Amino acid sequence: MAFVLALFAVGLLLGLAASPPLAARNGFSAFHYVERQAVFGGAALVAMLLTSMMSPTLVRRLAVLGFVAAFVALALLPFLGTDFGKGAMRWYSLGFASVQPSEFLKPGFVVVAAWMLAASQQINGPPGTLWSFVLCAVIVGLLVMQPDFGQAALVLFGWGVMYFIAGAPMLLLVVMAGVVVFGGTLAYSNSEHFARRIDGFLSAELDPTTQLGYATNAIREGGLFGVGVGEGQVKWSLPDAHTDFIVAVAAEEYGLILVLIIIVLYAGIVVRSLYRLMRERDPFVRLAGIGLVAMFGVQAMINMGVAVRLLPAKGMTLPFVSYGGSSLIAGGIAIGMLLAFTRTRPQGEIGDLLRGRR
Repeated sequence: MAFVLALFAVGLLLGLAASPPLAARNGFSAFHYVERQAVFGGAALVAMLLTSMMSPTLVRRLAVLGFVAAFVALALLPFLGTDFGKGAMRWYSLGFASVQPSEFLKPGFVVVAAWMLAASQQINGPPGTLWSFVLCAVIVGLLVMQPDFGQAALVLFGWGVMYFIAGAPMLLLVVMAGVVVFGGTLAYSNSEHFARRIDGFLSAELDPTTQLGYATNAIREGGLFGVGVGEGQVKWSLPDAHTDFIVAVAAEEYGLILVLIIIVLYAGIVVRSLYRLMRERDPFVRLAGIGLVAMFGVQAMINMGVAVRLLPAKGMTLPFVSYGGSSLIAGGIAIGMLLAFTRTRPQGEIGDLLRGRR
């Protein structure tokens, strides 16, 4: 929880640096986006604390209801959603704000899929593995239609990690990896948007006037200690400096030192959560917790990987650091679920069960 609060504080700090140019272009006050991030972040922290105090059973029940609502909202996006001129139908415009259903769908899907996978391990249990896979495939299909290949890959990855922990045969995982590669090849052949990003990533020449070009130059200029607070230039060139490329602002103004601190904070949350979940005896809690922390960690890795050109460009926020109401509040709910699952409970740990059998 302390690491999450630290990430939120870093997000506000970087928002003060990155968002004023965008606010000026849009005719708002200098700290318009920082103030909104503080409001959304406060709501996210409240949601995290309230969710963390729930029992795993209550979390599961509410997650099912939330998942159904988010799934319906995702399915209706082609008819009622908007793309805000970005070419992907991902949001509902509420006038004063926008909502991205896929952000809220992810934690709900993880809990629902974990419930199905855990139920399939019971004697005479339902075919939960098949049900969860069909559900995952439908969600991935809806996300690809937007198109949002990044969120689709994240959902597929989260389900794959849970299935692996649940005892998936290695041969089946290899076959699934082959299907993913085939799907990527198909998307490359049929989606100009997808192909353009892959070609830009694989190209030996980097156009300095693209978002990746600006971000790469900013990271190079920042060096070890940065150019100084407020002295960075990338925020004046990048339209997504306060969201997708926030780490480029951190690297330019504060240097590698702050970037390493951010990486340590994310790694601390992931490692601490996995350490606690290793001792969990409830299959549902173990699977759901691992799915949530896997998605959280990989989303952070993808965002930072894009900024340093280790991965193709992808519009994905940095959890608790990037600006975005849907991302912040959904992230708060997800971490609240993780806290509820990893909290010590009277049932004991898996080690107690093994010692009792001996």
